[in-house]
Amino acid sequence: MAHNDTASVDLRVAYRHDVHKLRGRQHGSGRDELFDVPVNDSVPMQADRDAALLSRPDGEPEQTVANHSSPARLSLLTGSVLETGAVPVQYPAITPLIDGSPEELHAAWLTSETAALVNESVYLPYSSLKYHVLLVAALLDAYRAGHAFDDLYLVAEPTSESPPRNADRKARQQAALDADAVVPHRTVLWTEAMTMRLSASPDGPEAWIGPAPVESFADVWNRVSGSPLGREAQWWRHVDAQLRRIRSWSTALQYIEDAVAKDRRGTVEVSG
Repeated sequence: MAHNDTASVDLRVAYRHDVHKLRGRQHGSGRDELFDVPVNDSVPMQADRDAALLSRPDGEPEQTVANHSSPARLSLLTGSVLETGAVPVQYPAITPLIDGSPEELHAAWLTSETAALVNESVYLPYSSLKYHVLLVAALLDAYRAGHAFDDLYLVAEPTSESPPRNADRKARQQAALDADAVVPHRTVLWTEAMTMRLSASPDGPEAWIGPAPVESFADVWNRVSGSPLGREAQWWRHVDAQLRRIRSWSTALQYIEDAVAKDRRGTVEVSG
């Protein structure tokens, strides 16, 4: 069903709605305002709910990893916490994620290293808050444009403009704002290997995301036309095989980011 109440939608609410998770808090104990910026508001048009259903089961949550009920994300590559003491995120690192224009906030989240350290749900420690928020924003932008969920496709293609290496936060954010490969709000992944976005008018390697939001990334990835990774090394064949198994969208997108970083560091190792 298409959404009609689009006139007054402020996309910034999508980027600000889960600030309490950056601070390691439950929604009910989160603040309503931070640095004079409204935060933790509900996202309209069910975009938050739909994005959540892409990455985690509906219904009462259950702990999926024993002895880990922390908001610190576990790496699917190593099974370990990425950075001890990363949560709660300190206020100076939160500011660029909530303060700015909608386009600036999209670029900040898309290139954030800090947000990638936090999981989407403590019950699902491999999930990623970073990619949940980007999916919320992409869906909200599509819905406010009059599209329904089942109008959308995942476009996944080799990156034409890579993010800068070894750059600080401001430089990464500005690069995303300047890059033609980055579509404001619709691009949900930007790495050296691949760029992904949601679109109702796909113009590259693509796959329909389905009739309704469910944990379906593996199914969608299996349907993508062409070779979006565009890389033939054994490591990337391994990554491709894993993506054909990962159902949670935020987990899969974060896995790609982590795999690219591991490849860039030259620390990849595939057994078997």
